[in-house]
Amino acid sequence: MTFYDEYEKYIGLNLEEFFKEVRDEDVLRVLSKENLTRTDYLTLLSEKAEKYLEIMAQKSRDITTRHFGRVIFLYTPLYLSNYCENQCAYCSFSTINRMPRKKLALEEVEAEAEMISQTGLKHILILTGESRYHTSIEYIKKCVGVLKKYFTSISIEIYALDENEYLELINAGVDGLTIYQEVYNKQIYDEVHITGPKKDYKYRLEASERACRMGIRSLGIGSLLGLDDWRSEGFALGLHADYLQNTYPEVELSVSLPRIRPHVGSYSPKYDISDKNLVQMMLAIRLFLPRVGITISTRESSSFRDNLIGLGVTKMSGGSTTEVGGHSSSEHGEGQFDISDKRSVSEMAEMIYKKGYQPVFKDWWLD
Repeated sequence: MTFYDEYEKYIGLNLEEFFKEVRDEDVLRVLSKENLTRTDYLTLLSEKAEKYLEIMAQKSRDITTRHFGRVIFLYTPLYLSNYCENQCAYCSFSTINRMPRKKLALEEVEAEAEMISQTGLKHILILTGESRYHTSIEYIKKCVGVLKKYFTSISIEIYALDENEYLELINAGVDGLTIYQEVYNKQIYDEVHITGPKKDYKYRLEASERACRMGIRSLGIGSLLGLDDWRSEGFALGLHADYLQNTYPEVELSVSLPRIRPHVGSYSPKYDISDKNLVQMMLAIRLFLPRVGITISTRESSSFRDNLIGLGVTKMSGGSTTEVGGHSSSEHGEGQFDISDKRSVSEMAEMIYKKGYQPVFKDWWLD
């Protein structure tokens, strides 16, 4: 059994009808509890719960401090390639978009690593477009070999792999995986993933479990907010995280809450998610899953990210670029999406200090 089978049980659930039935006393009852059920979590995603965000925020702050302390873990992404075999409606790297394609040579990977390591960061997230031809497992292993000289923790955000391929990369030095389902709604998933290997919904959904079974240390999952109604996607993401945490308790789990940003192509979000909606979703996740890390990326504005410190977020990126070779090259190309918060790692660290928190440059689990 995998999460695919687990999620099938909830497909017929009428969330709209459930939300209509939520009363104030239901929300207050949930907020008085220490351990929440999946139904409790759904209650906190309701419209009725919006008026209780301040209480949710206070509880979330206390829970986060209790489990994570007053720290924010910092990382930065490194794009190895933008070649892709998929046609995804929402992504610049889609195979139908006309843009310069590039793949870093190992010497360029080293130049990127040297530049990033000067910021003090010891954790790197490497990303590629989804092209097995241009970014094979062997190529990624060679890149990891270069990066190990500079970083103590290397995570990947690439195409979905088989178990033996995850094991190969883990043995090569990869200890973290980030893989977003993008959208849990099967029909919408099929619509926005037009062609390519990524169109296989089930294979994508089960990728995180294949990595867990092979011994990955940390795992990040997420939903691209704007592809479907945020409440239903938030519920599915929470279910997925709850399942993974219960099934693989040895894995350090985090969730990301990215909203669609401007990109090459004509796709625009069909569903709005306001700042208030995003905060409600983040707080509900924290109250439901106290030990799960929460990541807010540079897709969000600097002021919005600043105000989330202390409310549940535990991870933030800094000094980000979504261009291939964007850290060390003076030539600028198209990125995967437009970044909103363009602050450097040092500027992010300074902001975190001013908020009374400690920026963490190295994963404490690896000490």
